[in-house]
Formats: sequence, C-alpha cells, structure tokens
Amino acid sequence: MVQGVIIDNDGCLININPATGDMISKVKCTTPEQLDVIIDTAKSSQKEWRKKSVEERVDILKECIKELTDVSDQMIQLIVQEMGKPIAEAKEEMEYAVNDQDAYFDILLESIKPKKYGKSTVVRHPYGVVAIMSPWNYPLGEIMLLALPSLASGNTVIVKPSEVVPETGALLVKTLQKCLPPGVLQVAQGAGSVGEALVKHNGIDLVAMTGSSATGRKILEAAAPQLKRVILEMGGKDPMIVCADADLEKAANDAVMYSLSNAGQVCCSIERIYVAETVYDKFQVLAKEVAKDYKVGNGMETENNVGPLVSMMQKEHVKNQVEDAVFKGATMLHQSEIPNDVSKNESCFYPVTVLSDVDDTMKLFTTETFGPVVAIAKFDGSEASAVRLANDTEYGLGSSVYTQDTEKANRIAELIDAGQVGINCYPIEFMGVQCPWVGHKHSGFGYHSGKDGCLQFSIPKTIVSATD
Repeated sequence: MVQGVIIDNDGCLININPATGDMISKVKCTTPEQLDVIIDTAKSSQKEWRKKSVEERVDILKECIKELTDVSDQMIQLIVQEMGKPIAEAKEEMEYAVNDQDAYFDILLESIKPKKYGKSTVVRHPYGVVAIMSPWNYPLGEIMLLALPSLASGNTVIVKPSEVVPETGALLVKTLQKCLPPGVLQVAQGAGSVGEALVKHNGIDLVAMTGSSATGRKILEAAAPQLKRVILEMGGKDPMIVCADADLEKAANDAVMYSLSNAGQVCCSIERIYVAETVYDKFQVLAKEVAKDYKVGNGMETENNVGPLVSMMQKEHVKNQVEDAVFKGATMLHQSEIPNDVSKNESCFYPVTVLSDVDDTMKLFTTETFGPVVAIAKFDGSEASAVRLANDTEYGLGSSVYTQDTEKANRIAELIDAGQVGINCYPIEFMGVQCPWVGHKHSGFGYHSGKDGCLQFSIPKTIVSATD
C-alpha cells in the first residue's frame, strides 16, 4: 500500500481530497513533547480504568456507540472527502461500526470475564497502554475493531490515524471521549515519525496495527528491543479459484465486485483470479461485461461506484503495475473512463481495468496492488494446481474457491494457506461475529475479532486457591 503525505513548515499535515485535489484542512502534528504528555496521561488513567469490572467497561462502550450514531452523517461525509470512497460504501462502513453490536459485546464479555476451573480461576489482565496504528482504507471501521477490545480489556488507548485521513480518526476519538473517563482514549497525529515514536516509547505496552506488511515489519523491529506485544493485520494478495464446474455468472460477478470494492483498496481484495482453462474464455467475457457497470468518479455523486485512489502515489503504484503487466504480455480486456472534468495527470482517479493472461512474472501477481484492477489467469483446472497457485505468495489473508462440488471445495479450502477461505463466496461478507480475522504467513502477526481475537488484548493470570 502506497500513500502520500504533505507536511508544511508549521508542522501541519495538509489534508487533501483525492477526488478534487482541494485542501480539506491542516492538522497539527503531535510533537515529541506532546506525545510524552499523552502517554503519561494514558498511564495514569489506566490505573482507574482497569479497576472497573468488564461489565462496567462494556456498558460504557455501548454508550460510546450511541454517541457515534449521533455524528453518523458528519462521519460519512468526512470519510468520502478524505479517503475518496463512494458515499454508499462510506455508509456501509458507518453502519458496520454502530449497528447490531450486541452480539459483539457479548463476545467481549465472555472473552474477558474470569473463568473458574476447580480450585483455579483464570483472570485477564490488561497490558496497559495500547497504541493503535490505523490505516486509511477504512479510517473508522479499523480503529473500532482494535479500540473496542483494547478498552473492554481495561487498557487505555492512543490512536494514531493514517496521515491521509486524520480528521476521521480525530472525530471518532472526540466522539467516544464523551462517554469515557479523561485520558482513557486519546489521539496523536502525524506521519510515520510519530508512529515510530509511539512504538518505541517506553510507555507503550501493546501496539496494534492494520496496514502494510512493510510497516508491520518496521513495527516488529522497533518493538523487539523492549519485547512489546504486537498485533499486526497486514497485506494480502488474495486468490480466487474458479473451477470448471463453477457457477460462472456468480463467480464473474463476485470476482469483479470484490476486486473493485473500495477502488480495490482493501487488504483482502481479490487480486489473483485463476480460472480453469475449459471455461476461461467464457469467464473473460462475463467479467468484462460486469466491469462495464462500474463507473469511476467523485464518491459524493451517488451514480459513481468506484472512487479515486487515496493519493497520487497510490495511483502511480497501480499504474506501474498495470503497465508492467501489459508490457509482459497481459491482455487489456476493458478499461473504463475517468471523469473528464479533471486532469488525468493530476487527479487520483484510476480507471477500472480488466486484464487477462496475467502470470507470476508480472508485479500484478506478486506485489499487493490496492487498486481497481481485475487480474485473470488461466490454470489447468486440477485441484493440485489450484492449491499450488493459491499458495504461491508470501501472503495468506483471504481466498475463495468457486465450484459446485462441495467435497472438492472443502479439500481445496483445507489446503490453502490463508486465514479465511470462502466457498462460492467472498468470506468476509458471511463470516460470523464469533470468527477471528487472521493473517497467515506475512499477512499477520497476532489477530483480532471473534473470541480468539479479543483475547489478544489482555494476558491471562491463573489464581489457585487451596480452599474453596
């Protein structure tokens, strides 16, 4: 994932709308001195916050969700302005963050409350102060995924929003602070140097990040000298296997939809589509037709379903991957228009692009793309080849298998090295709230969500009593 950032001479982030190029705001970067104060405040506040029962903490977090609902319209507008995604997708992100949270809070309670085993009781202790490094592609949702279990576990939290979506993170923190005791949740703003300072600071006990594998490695290196705990959800290069007996219309629709969602700027986007050779030609035709229904434009305009990329640097990254693929023999099946009222050289819009005959000599199949590209390749249709190709990557986040043979689907799914595998579906769309979100290989270090994920934000202690 590639992004761009501008900091002026006054130490302010210049917050740019990627659809228009206009400045949204200037956001003051947190200085080292201010960071010390923020962390000291978090440490002091954590002493009282941890004394509350998990039930009390969860009840307070439920009130936080109500406060967030009250600013939903403002939040949606900010997400579109800062990140660029279509307003319909911004509404979905908002709805996911605030709706039907009862089941999630039940999981939090069940995960954290003490467990009795005979004469032994296992209790969960918070780590202390948690630094959350959040990404730009889901500037609201990803913070919530990491902040809620952190806070419920008795930790205090400092959020460092991505430097290209600072106002969304700031509004979220400001809103949740209305229900939380002072110092329990705070925000630090800035570019990579601020994030690095947070990770290395002696006052930080746990670092939780969603972002690129490159950033994840840097965090591991910075945290290692102090043996800090880390939870990292990193990049992906998710494969989709389309077998000869698949429902091709559904497969083509899903392939395009989940390659283009959020302009392809999703860690679990479908980025490698392997189609059995006997249905390869038909699949290409179907995918091309589906892609024609996607229109690129300003996310504020409801007829557009693909927004701009988040920055010019991200646009250049995607452009270079596509040009490399075409140069090496990929076939351009379709490329959409982009808005004609902006300069193609200056805007962050990139056309919806469908390529076939892609192979592993191309960057498009080896490096995370994060753009609105549908990349299709042919394979011989065998189960062995499907598994080999799916696993031919350093990543292991999501994947999917399309076939009407249930036993075959399960055999392939079992052998794919990924945290989530969908059978005839995109896994994240149907995963239960009880399920952890996991990255295998270079896609993760630790994990979040579900009961297993909630347990990552606290440490167990066993108390053994010789008397009842």
